Amino acid sequence: MKTTRKCRALLSVSLNLVALLFSTTAFITTYWCEGTQRVPKPNCSKERRHNCIDYGGNQTDQSKVHYSWETGDDRFLFRHFHTGIWYSCEENMNGGGEKCRSFIDLAPASERGVLWLSVVSEVLYIMLLIVGFSLMCLELFHSSSVIDGLKLNAFAAVFTVLSGLLGMVAHMMYTQVFQITVSLGPEDWRPHTWDYGWSFCLAWGSFTCCMAASVTTLNSYTKTVIEFRHKRKLFEQSLHEDRTFLEQEAFHYFRDRPVQSVSGSVEVFPAQGSSRAKAGPRPGTATADLGDGPDSLGEEQC
Repeated sequence: MKTTRKCRALLSVSLNLVALLFSTTAFITTYWCEGTQRVPKPNCSKERRHNCIDYGGNQTDQSKVHYSWETGDDRFLFRHFHTGIWYSCEENMNGGGEKCRSFIDLAPASERGVLWLSVVSEVLYIMLLIVGFSLMCLELFHSSSVIDGLKLNAFAAVFTVLSGLLGMVAHMMYTQVFQITVSLGPEDWRPHTWDYGWSFCLAWGSFTCCMAASVTTLNSYTKTVIEFRHKRKLFEQSLHEDRTFLEQEAFHYFRDRPVQSVSGSVEVFPAQGSSRAKAGPRPGTATADLGDGPDSLGEEQC
């Protein structure tokens, strides 16, 4: 039973550690959502000859009308962007690298409170995961008795379940804020196409591992308690059977023994009386006259 408990505790610790790593990675990265943004092509210049609109002729002459034969989506560029909880980064079309902006500033004012609640929930989610992981490690490596291990197991299960619920709420609130920001956000940021990224998948994978760890911990606690109750029941049954067996053995023993006769018991007492008569009365004891015996017995009987 002890080996089975250790295996279950080791599985719970592993799942909790994976959930902690996934949630921390998702929290600090910016790939919760990614896609493309449609921006107008800039005018061509001496420095820029590609991905631009060339009107031809001398663009400095304002008296001439310039035409462009690009229509529809040909007049736009599609730059890649990715967004996390903290920042939104998009491709820099005028040069290399990326340009990042605070996603909290991009969100509508009406949704910033929800976004901050999501951030706080994510932080609490990670902190409770750390507490649950610490309790599971204490149970696995430093629990001196089974009772202490069960107490640590119960507390670890409670903290892990609470962390999973907070993580689920945080992920759902962020999804809601992002979808509203797509519709009501700044014009120069609104995505043309978008989808969820690998950080979002890590966040929900962390929630899955967290709930699996909590279920495993509760299962370990329940199985240990059931095993103890079963062993206690077996022990009580064995005690009851041993007591019944001893009573039956005693009954058979005294039933098979021969009972002493009355005459044998009577022969014993005169011998004891004669020895006492020869020895004389013990010092400090009163002697009675034999002639007074019937009267005294009669008085006592009355």
